[in-house]
Amino acid sequence: MTQLEYARRGLITEQMRIAAATEGVSPEFIRDGLAAGNIVICHNIKHTNGIPLPVGTGLRTKVNANIGSSSDDTDMQKELEKARVAVKYGADAIMDLSTGGPVDEIRRAIIAETTACIGSVPLYQAALDAVRVKKKAIVDMTVDDIFAGIVKHAEDGVDFITVHCGVTLGTVERMKNEGRLMDVVSRGGAFTIEWMRYNNRENPLFEHFDRLLEITKEYDMTLSLGDGFRPGCLADATDRAQIHELILLGELTQRAQDAGVQVMIEGPGHVPLNQIQTNIQLQKRLCHGAPFYVLGPLVTDIAPGYDHITCAIGGAIAAAAGADFLCYVTPSEHLRLPDVQDVRDGVIASRIAAHAGDIAKGVKGAMDKDIAMAKCRKKLDWEGQYALSLDPEKARSVRDSSPLSDHGACTMCGEFCAYKVMDEAMKMSSQ
Repeated sequence: MTQLEYARRGLITEQMRIAAATEGVSPEFIRDGLAAGNIVICHNIKHTNGIPLPVGTGLRTKVNANIGSSSDDTDMQKELEKARVAVKYGADAIMDLSTGGPVDEIRRAIIAETTACIGSVPLYQAALDAVRVKKKAIVDMTVDDIFAGIVKHAEDGVDFITVHCGVTLGTVERMKNEGRLMDVVSRGGAFTIEWMRYNNRENPLFEHFDRLLEITKEYDMTLSLGDGFRPGCLADATDRAQIHELILLGELTQRAQDAGVQVMIEGPGHVPLNQIQTNIQLQKRLCHGAPFYVLGPLVTDIAPGYDHITCAIGGAIAAAAGADFLCYVTPSEHLRLPDVQDVRDGVIASRIAAHAGDIAKGVKGAMDKDIAMAKCRKKLDWEGQYALSLDPEKARSVRDSSPLSDHGACTMCGEFCAYKVMDEAMKMSSQ
């Protein structure tokens, strides 16, 4: 049985106990959330070295790091280093989005490298196999080719897969009729639309959704229903195509859960600040409380080189409004494939957003570190502050980069440090 089926029978599994222990909640809380569909445990039964990752309502907001090769950069060792750095700096999950070089070897090496949760987009695999192995064009992929890619990722131990099941002929027409500035920016969405247009057929992942459920159920993979019509710029946010796709994903969520398959929903994208909360509320209502996995959202389109910041701003608001899983964006978004430093910066930025959102949501224990940090700052306990930092190395290096005197404060205020002044004032008032 799947974790969802166990939960609906009132049973508590070892995976539920592990999830509960990492979250500081009871196993019953995890079980009940699974049964209701507002919590998932991402863990493929084939991922023998992986730690189950709980995502959903009442739990700490999780962070994903996208890595992977491209046709312009196929260095497997670089991707493995990105995986190590992502985990070191707090990513809960890694998505391998490789589209260049030895993609099978890269994926398997990443899975073997870490105990972190692993996600992927199997359609990339199917497209690459069609082009490289079968010498076909992407539009010549068969339905069996598409599902073979899914099985390959399942067998390798991928914990959750992004599938663009809501990209349908009807949704494409709605996009065309309304008009969009940037059309479709999802790679998987674009592949699917190209295939449908050329073959004059419906999306196989929508048409054969029951076949998809049979595969994912066998491995207890979590379905991450992808947002092929996510807005690629602020002007396209919350439009007819995006919402129509979301309605379809809500219907597919019910079908998946009825079949015993765990589901989370992917969301935008580029969204103005004043539309983020509405987007979260729509997803939660239309998709029956299923966990929401958002890319960003990015709150402006004009900050290339700083999009980890635009992502963190939107991510904090989204998490506070109820998003459960944040996909990071790096400083190199829209510019090039991220390097190792980009991965580190992206993970930290999204962790800041996730933690800020958890405080706003009242997630159990979220404020504890902040209170501890305040106490260390008041005492000028620098080692304590480093230990509590999201990036201890950065905090230490910044402080050490400035000449220090013997007053113990930082060089911002020096001997006029407010903490020191207040300590003296309070001592005098108590005499």
